[in-house]
Amino acid sequence: MDYVSALVPPVVMAVFFIGVVRVIVKTQGGAAKAKEDAAVDAALARAEGARQASAAHDS
Repeated sequence: MDYVSALVPPVVMAVFFIGVVRVIVKTQGGAAKAKEDAAVDAALARAEGARQASAAHDS
């Protein structure tokens, strides 16, 4: 029975990992992709603007 207790944690972790990967793959694309991409682009633009403003202020 020691082999069962030794194999259970890796098997549980593998099942959990496979589930996480499946969720990630399923949520890629779809109807919300354009909205998510726009949100990421806006956040990157804000971060870049803040960085440039900080650099201009420090000069």
